[in-house]
Amino acid sequence: MTDTLRVLLVDDQPIIRSGFAMMLSVEEDLVVVGEAANGREAIEIAERERPDVIVMDVQMPVMDGITATREIVERDLGRVIILTTFDADNYLFDALQAGASGFLLKNAEADQLVDALRAVGHGHALLAPEVTQRVIAQMAAPSAPTTGGEGRHAALLAHLTDRELDVLRLMGAGRSNSEIAAELVIGAATVKTHVSSIFAKLQVRDRVGAVIIAHEAGIVGG
Repeated sequence: MTDTLRVLLVDDQPIIRSGFAMMLSVEEDLVVVGEAANGREAIEIAERERPDVIVMDVQMPVMDGITATREIVERDLGRVIILTTFDADNYLFDALQAGASGFLLKNAEADQLVDALRAVGHGHALLAPEVTQRVIAQMAAPSAPTTGGEGRHAALLAHLTDRELDVLRLMGAGRSNSEIAAELVIGAATVKTHVSSIFAKLQVRDRVGAVIIAHEAGIVGG
């Protein structure tokens, strides 16, 4: 039986929350346990319901989504996906610094959001394909002149199998696990196993860290 992930929806527009709730209602492994109209409400509901994943808007009254995310992460009240209409670097990097595990735009396809909820709910990180390269460039830039770091990354990457390198390249292109499975014609469970192995061999916690190493070593294009 598939484990059920508990989801909290946070957006100041009721129609958006209702739309997301309706979309998720057909997914057997995702259940909406609460809705909040601002960051303060989100924290209060998260304390009570202990959701696995919180879908968080950014601009809201009373308390914005970035501030709420920081407090939620610090208090271990759930993992956060930022879902916003604003494709702006300041929102993106503020969200990641606050501890968000995912960042998607509201124009994402329904299956992208569902995949993101499952990925984040099971301990992974996920970024919208549109913003992945910006994160790589921003985070990789400070260490670019340091050849020692590049050498260490190359040594870590040498431990990956050819198939794991294929998976890593697709991760760098912003593909989700299900998209990687389809492209490589392998099972989703196999992709998940490869991703976990990649994290362990590269000594990173999430997809962002893995892709940064790949970028700095030159196996993922900028």
